[in-house]
Amino acid sequence: MTAFSWIDVWHIIFFANAILALWTVFHRKRSVATSWAWLIVLLIFPIGGFIAYGFLGRGISQENLFAINRQKHIGLSNVQKMITKAPAKIDRADSSPSAKILIKYLDKDGESPITKNNKLKLYTDGHDKFRDLFKDIKAAKSSINVEYYTIYNDQIGNDFLHLLIQKAKEGVQVRVLYDAWGSFGASKAWFNQLTEAGGDVLQFITSRNMISRNRMNYHLHRKIVVIDGVTAWTGGFNVGDQYLGRKKKFGYWRDTHLRLVGSASLLLQERFVMDWNASAAREAELISFDEKLFPDLDEQDIDEDDMAVQVVSDGPDNDEPYMRNGLVRLMMLARKRVWIQTPYLIPDEAMVAAWQILTASGVDLRIMIPCMPDHPFIYRATQWYARQLSKIGVKIYTYNNGFLHAKTIIVDDKYATVGSVNQDYRSYDLNFEDNVFVYDRGFNKEMADQFEKDLEACTHMTPEMFDQQSHFMHALQSFSRLLSPIL
Repeated sequence: MTAFSWIDVWHIIFFANAILALWTVFHRKRSVATSWAWLIVLLIFPIGGFIAYGFLGRGISQENLFAINRQKHIGLSNVQKMITKAPAKIDRADSSPSAKILIKYLDKDGESPITKNNKLKLYTDGHDKFRDLFKDIKAAKSSINVEYYTIYNDQIGNDFLHLLIQKAKEGVQVRVLYDAWGSFGASKAWFNQLTEAGGDVLQFITSRNMISRNRMNYHLHRKIVVIDGVTAWTGGFNVGDQYLGRKKKFGYWRDTHLRLVGSASLLLQERFVMDWNASAAREAELISFDEKLFPDLDEQDIDEDDMAVQVVSDGPDNDEPYMRNGLVRLMMLARKRVWIQTPYLIPDEAMVAAWQILTASGVDLRIMIPCMPDHPFIYRATQWYARQLSKIGVKIYTYNNGFLHAKTIIVDDKYATVGSVNQDYRSYDLNFEDNVFVYDRGFNKEMADQFEKDLEACTHMTPEMFDQQSHFMHALQSFSRLLSPIL
């Protein structure tokens, strides 16, 4: 062929690739930002881009969606009974008109009722969290239900597994539900040690056959442990040595987790049961209602000092970004302050608009992010958004005492939320998440005090400091930002 004919062939290939890319990206409903991000990838990387899209860009499989959506609540009625026993009013934070607006939105499907008979303990250090979690597990009498994104086969992972094996041998019903992608390295043979001792282990439904189903982008990001239906744990810590500061790469690991005792634990139990039953491949694996899983709360356990709590979960099985909208609704209640901690800062347009409204209204909006990456492209995208947000009045702080993995929001003196949700597209649209919303001034103050303590180890990143970064760094940040909706 002549040089001219080769150019013609290239033009045909380029045109065909462009048409195929346009059809691939726009043939199903998705956000504009995500559509353009995938289009860039497919146009720049014609072969590799389509391979990546095949595994990462397609919607959740209809088979998984059906299994998730067909699950029925088996313990919600018991939660409702606990609610009727609780005091009508505990803290003014849960009974104001503005709080009622938020409570109504978060419970719009009747799956996240406000529960008022709860005792909460805040954890920010991995050693403290695992020490007390292990104490609770050792004291378990009837059931231990575990649901984690990450369970690593390392020192703390083996300590955790061996403790569960011990309890299974004692006759306690032990179940573990995990995300295979997040628990990379923890083999089936490793988990079989627990099943051989009488426990049960399942991969979350989206983890099964990820390669053959061409679906690798939908993950169980929740971190839940429920013991005897009374004591529950949830928040940001997974199970692994890095969460104890044992990885030199990260140094000290700063996270936030909650221990809950009360009827809110039944809602986390309900969440676990629904996730487990959706993931069960055989009828014999299904969990049915059992009073030991959903015990009645004795009236004498209800205390006027207990906290009002909503447990909210979300995932790609919902048609709308329910959790993202709930967080926006929460922050729109602010009159004085909104303080946020997040390891990933890749917000969508709706969240950015909410933050613009808050700063323009004089609200003290602070966002704390890590000073180091755990995922290079994600961190560069985080830096790009941090730089842009700083220009509209958001106070950006980088945490310098190790890696910040906490996912928290504090609003004024009344409201706070802790959970698994990051401020990024993945948490908004792709992951299965859970957050605890707390309506209590005392808890809010504890959270605010911790935030101010963390500020002592932070650098306030001004627009001028961002501008001093190199042109190459700005270019890398801008490129990463273009891909941010699919990172």
